[in-house]
Amino acid sequence: MDEDTRYEAVRSRDARFDGEFFFAVRTTGIYCRPSCPAVTPLRRNVRFFATAAAAQGSGFRACRRCRPDAVPGSAEWNVRADVVGRAMRLIADGVVDREGVAGLADRLGYSARQVQRQLTAELGAGPVALARAQRAHTARVLLQTTDLPITEIAFASGFASVRQFNDTVRAVYAATPTRVRAAAPRSGRPAPRTATPAAGIPLRLAHRGPYHTAAVFDLLADEAVAGVEEVTGAPGERLYRRTLRLPYGSGIVAVTERPDGTPAGSATHQGGWLDARLHLTDHRDLTTAVQRLRRLLDLDADPYAVDERLAADPRLAPLVAARPGLRAPGAADAEEYAVRALVGRGRAERLVRTCGKSLDAPSGSLTHLFPEPAALTEAEPDGPLRALTTALADGTLRLDPGADRDDAARALLALPGLDGRTVAAIRARALGDPDVAPPGTDVPDSWRPWRTYALHHLRAAATGR
Repeated sequence: MDEDTRYEAVRSRDARFDGEFFFAVRTTGIYCRPSCPAVTPLRRNVRFFATAAAAQGSGFRACRRCRPDAVPGSAEWNVRADVVGRAMRLIADGVVDREGVAGLADRLGYSARQVQRQLTAELGAGPVALARAQRAHTARVLLQTTDLPITEIAFASGFASVRQFNDTVRAVYAATPTRVRAAAPRSGRPAPRTATPAAGIPLRLAHRGPYHTAAVFDLLADEAVAGVEEVTGAPGERLYRRTLRLPYGSGIVAVTERPDGTPAGSATHQGGWLDARLHLTDHRDLTTAVQRLRRLLDLDADPYAVDERLAADPRLAPLVAARPGLRAPGAADAEEYAVRALVGRGRAERLVRTCGKSLDAPSGSLTHLFPEPAALTEAEPDGPLRALTTALADGTLRLDPGADRDDAARALLALPGLDGRTVAAIRARALGDPDVAPPGTDVPDSWRPWRTYALHHLRAAATGR
């Protein structure tokens, strides 16, 4: 998009582009999402940015009305397989906060200087600035949805000091942390602020455009591994819950199905959200847990781009019309999904019982974390499972958000017991590749770059869901 086209999107308050770019107003010093309901500024006063971090780095503060930090992520980072796309997925997963820029660069196979240069040239912000913007958003969520002490929130958000936390919140929101907390919206909130473990952290997980929730929850219910996952309730009001193995501890997440896949106001391209609640043993895992949940539910997808391309094919057009906003779910834990794709649901449940770590306090039917690869290497003296888990445990095979998808596919195919269809499933789900065509399937190139979505449409039509 050129800048004139972006300005037209701002004039029409087009939510299709929320998260795809941001605009700032020179006369007010504020940056917004394209769908901001405020009076449209004059074109000469507007600047455009690829990321919120770039807007913040140019001295603009976040709009309190449209909350640009709460938009869905750009679908571009899921599609792109280059170093910038891989870097953005890793930063979203919290790698910079945990391992620094050096750790990010090492995972990408580049020098820290090269990563800095490429991100800055294309996005207007380097890895530190991008991570800082994400930390600010996490801080706002904790300030406005919990009663955690501000000092604890500072470190839970990933800041190195309380001073750094205070300075960043003031710079991004033009308010002290105390004022940000006091400004929490009172209407339509999931629950009163609380820090009790039983209540957890309430969240609204934003998505753009229509979202076909029924198909996603059907898949989650069909695949649920007992002890780790459960889906309860009647269709249209189901609750998905699962345990999460996270960098600093563990978590339990609950997501509620919304019966209306097409959001209200779809004529003006408004998005929606899914209500969720997170229970974490360590609040430093909030950013990572949210991003892994977003990947599982494919919340950063661009349904307009997907549906437009696939609806151009006569074979898919009626399927797209029947299920607008159909998503391609990913995985909450890539290594877990790879094991499950290899061994199947029944054996995965047995592995959970024999090798999984028990929760300190079971939550209903949720009793275990899915076992780590290292814990599974002894579950099979030799054979495909041991080969897979050994490769994951020693780093020979990487399936993290920044993994090179082609390299990972080649490494998987080199392992015994993994055929092309299993590798394709792992690539689509664990690595979030939107353009996977399993061997032996009739998938034309005209469906690129959304062949994963096309196959979900075909499966949905075949099962009548």
